[in-house]
Amino acid sequence: MRILQVIPNLETGGAEKLLVDSIPKYLEKGIQMELLLLDNSPSQFLELLKNNKQVVVHQLNSKSPYRPSHILRLIPFIKKFDVLHVHLFPALYWVAFAKLLSLSKKPLVYTEHNTFNKRRIHWLLKYTDRLAYRMYKKIITISIPVDTALKRFLKTKKDNYYFIPNGVDLSVIQNAPTLHKEQLAVSENQKIVLQVSSFTPQKDQKTLIKSLVYLPENVLLFLVGAGPTMEAHKQFVKDCNLESRVFFLGIRMDVPSLLKSVDVVVLSSHYEGLSLSSIEGLASGNPFVASNVSGLKEIVEGAGALFDEGNEKQLAKILKRCMEDAPYRDTLISKCQERAKVYDMDVMVQSHIELYKKLK
Repeated sequence: MRILQVIPNLETGGAEKLLVDSIPKYLEKGIQMELLLLDNSPSQFLELLKNNKQVVVHQLNSKSPYRPSHILRLIPFIKKFDVLHVHLFPALYWVAFAKLLSLSKKPLVYTEHNTFNKRRIHWLLKYTDRLAYRMYKKIITISIPVDTALKRFLKTKKDNYYFIPNGVDLSVIQNAPTLHKEQLAVSENQKIVLQVSSFTPQKDQKTLIKSLVYLPENVLLFLVGAGPTMEAHKQFVKDCNLESRVFFLGIRMDVPSLLKSVDVVVLSSHYEGLSLSSIEGLASGNPFVASNVSGLKEIVEGAGALFDEGNEKQLAKILKRCMEDAPYRDTLISKCQERAKVYDMDVMVQSHIELYKKLK
């Protein structure tokens, strides 16, 4: 059985990282799986996959994933593979319309990664969205909020939904080396708060930055990731006179080590589907703190600590307790690590394989 994973590109993001980490696991289990990217943009994730000689990566050699001409170029791939498993827009559209033109009966699978996108409130795109979704044999939803939101949008009770939570390779975090403070260029008496996420409107690094005002001077903030709002956040840090305490690390390939080497891991966001960063934070061996929003509350509640969206004062209070109250800190860590086990990548991979076999 030949499976083709399709995604616009491998720029930084949760869905992209999911494929980079999981494709080798499918190959280990004897599944013939390849990857197709709609554009040829370079990335560290892409280089990582290319270094694995067992992974076959196809690229349409385009400068943009948004070109409708991709529809025709996708038709040969639909005919060649048994199942196409698609992630993110605009791959959602182009693969669906390619199948329509090809008259193929090959099954398509789409994973819905988020609870919301702006197309759902656009007067025209909400209808083209619904048309595209109809072309997929199975739609995987990665969390209860994602499942609920998509069913509400599509207004259908069809049985083509399949609930499979995303997973993280917990062994990668467990086996990662811990970095010493001197390796992070900070002193022993300084505390580090870490957020790993893209810089997009969905994320809320600004609330985390503002929380530093209410924390001791020895508390530093490391922000890992890149994206369109990064420069605006750098300017905000300057405006707040926090340049000596906030560090933009960009895209890093040593995230597991960073997670294990800081004092608190945070994910401040406006909404999530099922955030891989949140699962990694739970598994880090440090307290994990997240905003109390859809897609995070369901994962974190009862394990890590939650703060009200946009409430920097409440966040600062929680962070301070995580760093100063040892019994509270230890309890959080224990509960977080236990919760992370629910989202082991091996469970996700096996669930996908079972679904693929049903479609054969």
